Amino acid sequence: MKENFFGTTSSEFAKSRYVPVQDNSKLGKFNLSLGTNTSSIMQQDAKLVGFTSAKHKFVGKMFQDYDKVLEVGCMDGYGSMIVSQFVKSLTSIDFYAPHIAQAEQYVAPYFNNIKFKGYDFLDGPINQAFDGCFCLDVLEHIDPTQEDIFLKNVVASLGDSGAFIVGMPSLESQVYASATNKFAHINCKTSEDFQTLLERHFKNVFSFGMNDEILHTGYPRMCQYLIKLCTGPIRNL
Repeated sequence: MKENFFGTTSSEFAKSRYVPVQDNSKLGKFNLSLGTNTSSIMQQDAKLVGFTSAKHKFVGKMFQDYDKVLEVGCMDGYGSMIVSQFVKSLTSIDFYAPHIAQAEQYVAPYFNNIKFKGYDFLDGPINQAFDGCFCLDVLEHIDPTQEDIFLKNVVASLGDSGAFIVGMPSLESQVYASATNKFAHINCKTSEDFQTLLERHFKNVFSFGMNDEILHTGYPRMCQYLIKLCTGPIRNL
């Protein structure tokens, strides 16, 4: 309709072929509201949402077509929406009640394959033999004295062939971090220390790094963010 367009120079042919995504009848009515966490990031430094999207896309690609995936630390569900497009079912947990309340309000009604649950993962594993588990921007918030408990619960939540993806800011990056992040990040590590920790719980640990939204295998001391892909869970430690 002509009243939907500004100006007079663009051709009627071009206008007739312009199809906004929201007019796609297959999508139904869905105007996304973001939770407080993601909304604040969008307002203060929107490019960080791009970094978050890149991390979760990597997880989705690695877990393509997995039947059951566990997300530990889903916050308000923004990243959950991305991963859910790659996997058959996603169980997303967080120990902060407002995050889960917002995820259930804004995300769950529109994504049938995501189940949100409020849960402190240090209380114990989710015993469903998941095909994959991931946690991004979580381990740096775990008390170092409890990190092995956390990883034992990851192992106990996975099937024998299950894979685990974990990411955190590098220790080297913290010199550039904000005061808030320096306060909140109680357990950042070098890539080497991160590797040593994970090798206590998994037979194979593959290392990646990120700078902004670019994922690579470059020199770890120059990585702002570290991602490890782990297979072969070690049981009965």
